[in-house]
Amino acid sequence: MNKKAHRALVAEAMADNSILICYAGIPLHSNEDDYYDFEVNSNFFWLTGLEREKQALVMIKMQDEVKEYLFIEEKNELAERWTGKMPSQEDVARISGVDKDNVLFVDRLDSFVSWNIDFDVLQTAYFDTFRNSPEDLYDYNLVAAKRFAKAYPSVRILNLRPIVARFRKTKDAEEVGEIRRAIGVTANGLKEVLRILRPGMKEYQVQAVFECSCKYQGATRFSFTTISAAGLNGCNMHYVTNRDEIKDGDLLLLDLGAKYGNYCSDITRTYPANGKYTPRQRQFYDLVLKANLEVKKAARPGVTLKDLNDVAKKVLGEGLVELGLISDPAEVGKYYMHSVSHSIGIDCHDVTVGGRELRPGWIISDEPGLYIDEEKIGIRIEDDLLITEDGCECLSESILRDPDQIEAYMAAHRR
Repeated sequence: MNKKAHRALVAEAMADNSILICYAGIPLHSNEDDYYDFEVNSNFFWLTGLEREKQALVMIKMQDEVKEYLFIEEKNELAERWTGKMPSQEDVARISGVDKDNVLFVDRLDSFVSWNIDFDVLQTAYFDTFRNSPEDLYDYNLVAAKRFAKAYPSVRILNLRPIVARFRKTKDAEEVGEIRRAIGVTANGLKEVLRILRPGMKEYQVQAVFECSCKYQGATRFSFTTISAAGLNGCNMHYVTNRDEIKDGDLLLLDLGAKYGNYCSDITRTYPANGKYTPRQRQFYDLVLKANLEVKKAARPGVTLKDLNDVAKKVLGEGLVELGLISDPAEVGKYYMHSVSHSIGIDCHDVTVGGRELRPGWIISDEPGLYIDEEKIGIRIEDDLLITEDGCECLSESILRDPDQIEAYMAAHRR
């Protein structure tokens, strides 16, 4: 399914006499004349396939007829001298599937919208108004929505995100292919890690080896900041400092993922720094692996993420009772404090699936873990599952997770 087909799904769900305006976004200023690395608005990318800043998609639905327009920067030789080639109208039309005659320049956008509001009696406008937290700064789409509301108070504004999220949850064949490629890049990066990992290294050195391998393979960016957490650091869910020394006897928890074609992978593996799990580490590792495999068995259409988390909690809780860490499986939250799954796609934590039943084409994580602070043992094993008609496919099956195989690979391949 191409981006034109994605837009058709959204167009069908739009109210009649409505306009949709979705912005790619603008680079965020960091300091002086520098900017943070630009990352395109995910919904804009899903609708257009474009990743360039200062662009906007406009869709107008009148009497059940939909017209599509893209607004881009006009090519500028001086700007290109400094920052490289700018996409042409032909480039944008080819990638997005929007008719070339409807690819206009962004300096016309405000007057274009005004003309259509005034003459076509549009009653509803869709903007991406998502905010992750009330403390977050407004992103460019929300700023634009507030500006629009002030200029056109009679037009009702609705959030675009719920409409797009409904369709983004199910990945088409092209999207699954991009995630497979992202996982393949990640798999090769982890093989490089197994070849170089040894006590005395810094966490950031392992991160550097992984990320260098991914970039060398053509990864466009990373799904999130790489977590390279040794020893007690592995008991923190989102440790990204990555500055400590990896000591003999430590486990190294690596939660990471390459992006490919702007689609994410999300993998976690926990390796012994010296190439050998201790008997105690192995007890906990085997328990987490058992939970990982049981979740994979349970993942199929009709179950919910809560159902899968209940599977993980049951396995981990009963196992911790056997190991003597807790007296009742209900106490599992002392050592397992997150959920086992989330959706994966353009965003690592992709549009939420909430408590709804899984459907074919959804891609979710499978990531049970145990975090034993008093023993400085943090273990998480995470795979990416594609829900199929009668179960699931583990897209990351080739990435070693069996502890005997990990030890054998390290013994045979470490440089």
